[in-house]
Amino acid sequence: MSDQENQMYYAANPTAKHDEHIIDYQINKIDLKFTTDAGVFSKMRVDYGSGVLIKQMAEVDFPSSNILDVGAGYGPIGLFAAKFWPEQTVDLVDVNERGLNLAVQNAEVNGITNVNIYKSDVYDEVPSERKFGLIVTNPPIRAGKKVVSSILAGAKDHLVEDGVLLVVIQKKQGEPSARKLLKETFGNCTILIRDKGYYVLQAVNS
Repeated sequence: MSDQENQMYYAANPTAKHDEHIIDYQINKIDLKFTTDAGVFSKMRVDYGSGVLIKQMAEVDFPSSNILDVGAGYGPIGLFAAKFWPEQTVDLVDVNERGLNLAVQNAEVNGITNVNIYKSDVYDEVPSERKFGLIVTNPPIRAGKKVVSSILAGAKDHLVEDGVLLVVIQKKQGEPSARKLLKETFGNCTILIRDKGYYVLQAVNS
């Protein structure tokens, strides 16, 4: 990986000089604080697409089981899921160790305990016996189509029956091909919302 790529959010150990920020973010009257840093995705603010996904996932019905956030970064999607459903356990996974350390810190600061936060390259370290009722992802587009496709297609093996996958993706960054892949993999794909070029796609493991 080049020096430039080692500064990116999809690197395992970003080399970018530390530059921490604190973000306050509120959805559905839940106010969470996030510490961010250079070398993680969307360090200055919660990404607009992540916000669209967080709002949409609060309205989705899914089987009562575990929840998985793939590509969690510093944790906004997964930690909001943990607050929305305190009776569920939410796994947050990423390859970026700086992001994961921040996610652990952010969970502690916000008093969130119903989470497992650990390093995994897509699903590699997710226990095969552990199944989820909901998988959410704002996939790392800059990591390349192969990585994004592995997140989307691989979700099927980790969902319970009738489990739900939610993906947020911009049309210009591959939404049409993502929708096609989900239809091929799951036999279904629904556009739940369009917002400023961002699409939230839902696939059900039926």
